[in-house]
Amino acid sequence: MPDRGGGPTGPRIRAVRPSRKVRALLVTLGVLAALGMVFTMFAGFWTDWLWYRSVHYSSVFTTTLSTKIGLFFVFGLLMAAAVGLNIWLAHRLRPPLSAMSMEQQSLDRYRMGIAPYKKWVLLAVTCLVGLIAGASAAGQWRTWLMWVNGVPFHRKDPQFHLDVSFYAFDLPWYRFLLGFGFAATILCLIAAALTHYLYGGLRVTSPGARATAAATGHLSVLLGIFVALKAVAYWLDRYGLAVKSSDFKATDNWTGLRYVDANAYLPAKTILFCIAVICALLFFATLWRRTWQLPVIGFGLMVLSAILIGGLYPAIVQKFQVQPNEQAKEAPYVQKNLDATREAYDIDDAKVTGYNGESTTKNKRKLRDDVSDAANIRIIDPNIVSPTFQQRQEMKNYYGFPDNLDVDRYPGEDGKEQDTVIGLRELDLAGVTKHNWINDHFRYTHGFGVVAAKGTEAKGGEPVFTEYDLPSKGDLGSYEQRIYYGEKTTTYSIVGGPQEEIDYSDNDGEKPTRYRGRSGVNLDNPVNRAAYALTLNEPQILYSGAIGKGSRILYNRTPKERVEAVAPWLTIDGDAYPAVVGGRIQWIVDAYTTTNGYPYSSRTTLGDTTADSLTATNNSRAVVAQQNQVNYIRNSVKATVDAYTGDVRLYQWDTKDPVLKTWMKAFPDTVQPKSAISDDLMDHLRYPQDLFKVQRELLTRYHVTDAETYLTASEVWQVPNDPTNKSGNAVPPYYLSMKMPDQKKQAFSLSTTFTPSGRDNLAAFMTVDAEAGTKDYGKIRILKLPTRTTVDGPKQVQSKFNSNERIASTIKLLRGGDSDIEYGNLLTVPLDGGLLYVEPVYVRGGGLKMPLLRKVLVTYGNKTEFEDTLDQALDKLFGTKSPATKPPGPGTGNPPDTSDPTVRQALQDAQKAFDAGQRALQDGPDWDAYAKAQKQLQEALKQAEEAQSKTDDKADDKAGGKTDGKADGKAGDKADGKAGEKDGEETGGKNTS
Repeated sequence: MPDRGGGPTGPRIRAVRPSRKVRALLVTLGVLAALGMVFTMFAGFWTDWLWYRSVHYSSVFTTTLSTKIGLFFVFGLLMAAAVGLNIWLAHRLRPPLSAMSMEQQSLDRYRMGIAPYKKWVLLAVTCLVGLIAGASAAGQWRTWLMWVNGVPFHRKDPQFHLDVSFYAFDLPWYRFLLGFGFAATILCLIAAALTHYLYGGLRVTSPGARATAAATGHLSVLLGIFVALKAVAYWLDRYGLAVKSSDFKATDNWTGLRYVDANAYLPAKTILFCIAVICALLFFATLWRRTWQLPVIGFGLMVLSAILIGGLYPAIVQKFQVQPNEQAKEAPYVQKNLDATREAYDIDDAKVTGYNGESTTKNKRKLRDDVSDAANIRIIDPNIVSPTFQQRQEMKNYYGFPDNLDVDRYPGEDGKEQDTVIGLRELDLAGVTKHNWINDHFRYTHGFGVVAAKGTEAKGGEPVFTEYDLPSKGDLGSYEQRIYYGEKTTTYSIVGGPQEEIDYSDNDGEKPTRYRGRSGVNLDNPVNRAAYALTLNEPQILYSGAIGKGSRILYNRTPKERVEAVAPWLTIDGDAYPAVVGGRIQWIVDAYTTTNGYPYSSRTTLGDTTADSLTATNNSRAVVAQQNQVNYIRNSVKATVDAYTGDVRLYQWDTKDPVLKTWMKAFPDTVQPKSAISDDLMDHLRYPQDLFKVQRELLTRYHVTDAETYLTASEVWQVPNDPTNKSGNAVPPYYLSMKMPDQKKQAFSLSTTFTPSGRDNLAAFMTVDAEAGTKDYGKIRILKLPTRTTVDGPKQVQSKFNSNERIASTIKLLRGGDSDIEYGNLLTVPLDGGLLYVEPVYVRGGGLKMPLLRKVLVTYGNKTEFEDTLDQALDKLFGTKSPATKPPGPGTGNPPDTSDPTVRQALQDAQKAFDAGQRALQDGPDWDAYAKAQKQLQEALKQAEEAQSKTDDKADDKAGGKTDGKADGKAGDKADGKAGEKDGEETGGKNTS
């Protein structure tokens, strides 16, 4: 180009084009980058598919994925088409060019700017709104599947007489469609208005008409569609009143119609629906009239009607009709809420019976004998003794136990089932001495064995193990002990390949092994290795020589995580527990079906309702909820996860639940029938804790069945806070084999207590039969205490315990040095009209901080005792010994003859030995000195027994019943208890064990 300026020219700068090689390199890098991005997106999809295929639930993956893709494309295309069509139509209806005003001259620059790119702009806008709408719709896959597969509840709501399935399955989908329609209409309206304005169809400052006839007609139709959708919304709102949340009587979870809803809001919604239909027709009529005068007037009247009819009128009804006579007006609607809530939470059959709270039996011997018949009292607290399991049965640092152990039932030595505390020796990588990729993911891959202990016995303050050592041995027989899937197994492992694993260690050293199961995903395929290297951000997976033929990667290894993945429509109970079933360790996971659309049923927040003092300190016990706010719940599924193979099995438990039936239609062949549950597995199934906690929270208000009592709020209860700690959270429910007053024998139960709202005395005691397979499984029993008397609640019992001078001094001694006191579960047992409280007390002493059971608190009536063992405490509480704990004395059990010098001297020696043992506990404690004192104590007791056997054996029964004489009570009983606590081998130990 010539120099038009005429000045001197500088050196010519020539554009340097890259060479052919550089261009080829750049193109190659661009292609590789694009392929990398594509493979990154593909890797997540591919690894998910491989995992679902490995657990044999590929249908869950494909059904979920296809549903999401279908919704994405259908609603994405609908939104894109609607917006694109309206932009095209607005452009098509643009007016011809005319005299340019200042406004149009300003817009002309924008029109000229986008003119060459109109198609691309249209494509970009429609794609953007389509992507957003499609992504939003894909998130509604559960709503779609429930709507298309919904089955009837065969229960109708009391207002509209529609099946509950309409509210649970249909109404949520209709609301989504309505919301989508509103969004599409608003976007179309905005896009059309902007296009009309840009091309002159709408004018703001230009002289003349503000809108062309074409623009007026176009926008009027869109406004008419919007108002028509509002009419549909008013009509659906009528049904929505049945599941509408409202604040009523200090509860913000009330749902269903109240008086003002039925008599004000419901007719108002119907009137507003009619007004909206008329208003929509007026907007559509603008196509012919070409004026907005009538539609605007109609729209204004609709808004005014919504304020007056939909807002002011109901407020007037509430103020002047309901409040002056609320109980009479609201009672029929409250009754509907009571009935629906009790049905939705399966508490409608809860049996409430009166209970005195005070014993009427004067025969102390009978009361003492009835204790063993009333309950199999568990003094080993599974939430405290985990460190003891750790110290005694860990064996290696890379093994560990969960913080909270579990309670199950296993046959004892006599063949009868007994409550058993159980835990698995799981892998704990934190205890591995040397951390590297090979050790963490190839060498240390699994835990080993079950550890179990009797729930009702302790020896030397420690649990009495029934399954122990490594490999484990004991009462459980032979079973596969390797644990590749567990609660503490949160990282991936690569097994089965060239690299050997550490199985376990004994005196001969480490035992190697290779995984023989078919679990996990095969890494033979280089594509699989690359996908996992990318997904796990671990490039060594791609090239490590430790991976070869037969290598498999195990991940998603916690039981709750696996069940949630294969059944994403289920809510998972917070406590998965292990059991030995059919020669294998199986994790048992309770799962729930829920909905938020049960008419008239009050809502509950699962996260809050299931929280207690245990979940406050252990987040892994929290419920895994698909929706946190629900007003219907069923324990519909029992799931198992094999600890070795990771196999997940879902069993239909509630065969009548329509929500589960709906999901079974959506995901066929994923849930096995109830008949597939083996007898061995059935023996270990139990009533789930989280469901029980939800039900007990509802029963604080819904234990009453008549509306009048509910409205007076005179019978409102509360779940007391856990008195054994300072967490300020609710007391957890406890599993315990016990007998309620109407039962003939003990049943494995889950129990809790209630106190009156704002008070600490006991209001009620609640249990549910927790043993699956029995006819009374799931039966809720509530013992309601009379209001005329005051029975101590858990907090008051703990307060009396802490304030008792004798007990407090003993606690102070036990807490001496570097020891700590920890209170175990405060168990409540109904006994002959009264309530027996039992609480174990643990001492954590020394550097190990291992909790040892040192004392047991028992309270009955107004009397409290605090002794070394449960039997001693009960004997002292009732002033007599049960036949099971009487010493094998001569004849009928005469008291020791202290006139005999040999007996007297033996008892004095026993007292000295007992005192020496107490001093040893206070000094340090000095366990060697304590053991020596116990040995001397046993010898003294044996001498006393031999001397006593030579005395007169013709003493009467009355004398025989008073074995707690002053001398014996001072020395014999206390010494006997200490001897039994230490080793239980001689007479005293046998009597108290």
